[in-house]
Amino acid sequence: MDIKTANALNAYTDALKRATEAPNGGDQGNAGLGLPSTGAQGPSFSEMVTEALEGAVKVERTGEQTAVQSVAGKADLVDVVTAVTNAEVTLQTVVAVRDRVVAAYQEIIRMPI
Repeated sequence: MDIKTANALNAYTDALKRATEAPNGGDQGNAGLGLPSTGAQGPSFSEMVTEALEGAVKVERTGEQTAVQSVAGKADLVDVVTAVTNAEVTLQTVVAVRDRVVAAYQEIIRMPI
């Protein structure tokens, strides 16, 4: 199966955006966590994840653009290697985080009610 990295990251970003736009999917602060509500609100978890995924997509696109420029003879080899390495590290990080989220979800599913 041939899946482009940017396509996979875009799919995760779109899924996250749809989940945050769903009813009752907004930020509810510390409600239900047993923590006191604070007056100062920082970015919500979904916003932080969205920003991280958008950054990952940007790195992947930069790597692809640099590779295309290299084929056209417009990019230096060092720039290409750096961009591709950054894209690879970013993809590995996204996959590792995804795997941890899936493992955590599976652990929650196994919990008795």
